[in-house]
Amino acid sequence: MSNLEKKTEVKNEENKTTMPFGRDNYLWVIVGLAFLLIGFILMIGGGSDNPDVFNEAIFSFRRITLAPILVLIGFGIQIYAIMKKSK
Repeated sequence: MSNLEKKTEVKNEENKTTMPFGRDNYLWVIVGLAFLLIGFILMIGGGSDNPDVFNEAIFSFRRITLAPILVLIGFGIQIYAIMKKSK
């Protein structure tokens, strides 16, 4: 084997890279992002056009309980997606 063939073989081995995550990991990331997006969208609103009028809608179940739970679930899914070993 000549030096040129050895150099070419070494370069081919260096070019072979593997993806850090598998297909399943990326699917879990997408699911986690969907949970995060839905959670943050549910938190939107509750303001009032007139600063002298107090709007009770800011303390609704949706904004105080449901949305933060969905955001925490989304972050949990993201952690799982990162830590899961790909096949």
